[in-house]
Amino acid sequence: MQQTGLNIIAIAIFTMTLSSLLSPILNISPFIPAATTFGILGLVTIDTLSFKNRGVTLVLDLFASTEQRQRVIHHEAGHFLTAYFLGIPITGYTLSAWEALKQGHYGRGGVIFDTQEVTTTPFELEKMRLTLDRLCTVWMAGIAAEKLVYNTAEGGQEDLQQLRMALNLAGLSPQSYKQKERWGQLQATNLLERYQQSYDALVKAMEARKSVSECCRVIQENC
Repeated sequence: MQQTGLNIIAIAIFTMTLSSLLSPILNISPFIPAATTFGILGLVTIDTLSFKNRGVTLVLDLFASTEQRQRVIHHEAGHFLTAYFLGIPITGYTLSAWEALKQGHYGRGGVIFDTQEVTTTPFELEKMRLTLDRLCTVWMAGIAAEKLVYNTAEGGQEDLQQLRMALNLAGLSPQSYKQKERWGQLQATNLLERYQQSYDALVKAMEARKSVSECCRVIQENC
């Protein structure tokens, strides 16, 4: 079960406990908070097991603050910019849970890559290593972008999961994951700082929901 679902369950249990203590004072039947809490727990469980937290994500996205929405845009712009400069084809992007759901993806947003071109061709060992390095940089770029703009990163758990899965498939030991994450984040940070003007222009273009080709043009024009 994902952390979001666990947090909601914890809140529901706390609410039920608090309501049970206050119900005699407020003259409320203890069955009402209990039934409500169990209903929430049931819905969260179904959503987690059957829909991979899509329902919870949609609800949280509905009540997201302006800063949270801006964080998503800056996060995804980090992925977009680094993928562009590292030659990984971009086919689309989403900036909200609803946009992601309509395109058949999870989460509150994401940049969609065409990795077939860089992964299906038989590679020599050195080329495979270089490809993994490129992908590591792109996966860590969202966290790097958030830290550059906000000094902290709230997103990126799915990025880290994808990175660790790739490192595992490549035969790297779990002890090396942290080192690879730090390396990828450093490379992404260097790219974002080098092309700061392009990044800022890209954020505005993505906020306006410009097409992928228009976003790429904006990046190039501001290099």
